[in-house]
Amino acid sequence: MWTLAKGPLSRDPFRWFFMGRMLSLFGSAMTPIALAFAVLQSRHGPQLLGYILAAQLLPHTLFLLVGGSVADRYRRDRLIMLGNMGAGLSQAAIAAVVLTDSDPAWIILLAIVNGVLEAFTGPAMRGIVPELVDVPEIKNANALLNAVRGVARMVGPIAGGMFVSTIGGGWAIVIDASSFFLSAVFMSRVHLPSHVVSHHDPIAIVVRQGWDTFRHSEWIWPLTGAWSIMNALQMGTWQVLGPIYAKDTFGATGWGVALSMRALGVFLGSLFMWRLRISYPLRTAMMAAAIMGLPMMVLGQGLSLSYLLGSVLMAGFGASVSEVLWNTTLQQRMPSEVLSRIMAFDDLGAYMLIPVGEIVAIPCANRWGLHPVEMVAGVAFMMTALTPLCLRQIRRMTVSAES
Repeated sequence: MWTLAKGPLSRDPFRWFFMGRMLSLFGSAMTPIALAFAVLQSRHGPQLLGYILAAQLLPHTLFLLVGGSVADRYRRDRLIMLGNMGAGLSQAAIAAVVLTDSDPAWIILLAIVNGVLEAFTGPAMRGIVPELVDVPEIKNANALLNAVRGVARMVGPIAGGMFVSTIGGGWAIVIDASSFFLSAVFMSRVHLPSHVVSHHDPIAIVVRQGWDTFRHSEWIWPLTGAWSIMNALQMGTWQVLGPIYAKDTFGATGWGVALSMRALGVFLGSLFMWRLRISYPLRTAMMAAAIMGLPMMVLGQGLSLSYLLGSVLMAGFGASVSEVLWNTTLQQRMPSEVLSRIMAFDDLGAYMLIPVGEIVAIPCANRWGLHPVEMVAGVAFMMTALTPLCLRQIRRMTVSAES
């Protein structure tokens, strides 16, 4: 029997953070489908939707390193609280645009605001966990947060679709805005001491200090580099080619079930990590990550939906185990005063090749065929995940001595 009351949730700061994070995750999980249907009903909807997605991604990428530096210099709890308040206001403004049938182009400007806010709150959220719990509880805290994320990805899109078909997409976005405001209220109950660091160095110097720590690590940057290639492969073949394959085979319903099954795998992987003690976290993380190549290989073989569902369940499980172990290792071994900057560089490096993967996926499929591209991508994904294990420091790294 699990003893949640004796784990991370027994600590008031983490409990308030957890409840706030849970609310915002469930609200945000509804928004993509609500926003998509609302925008697609307008003139030039498909083109606008693409601009909106890009408008959120680009500023997030540009300001990520600044956000990580700010999170290391100031109180992460207050930064997250202010970020949630800002996200609530921007989402409320988007809801107003939708409900009043105003020019949807305004949503592009608000998406830019959301992207900037995410650049500041993301590194703060990844860096705050060691400040909320003791070192031995970090893994279980990450497992809990991952479990909630998995449930939100299962329930949120379904709830969003129901709201769109009943009360409309605008009101679904209102619910998301409300979730951010409530999350800010919960975060106001988290009280952390101010960081004892110099506030006089320019941001550029602070960013460079984070870069020096990142590049001199012999185990962080190789794994970030591996994930850069893996994410490009996955996003191109799964996010772009996957729906194309589904459209001609088992349809949108089957694809939706596959996405939900992956979220279920994330949830189950988080539960698995709650009680399991891992001796070699990075070795286990990359072996678990290699499993994520299975769905691409199933698509490459043209197997039935039942095989795909089984593979995405395993992929979600592996993704969850890998993420929990990676975040836990960083949070246990890197100093708190530089942690958010390290995680910002990690995020930037891991996601920087995704646009390349998304752009070249369809031309490659047209040139060599969808099935061969999926199969090669799946094999390449697995090989890339396992290659860092050739480095002894990654292969033999153990858990923190305090855990």
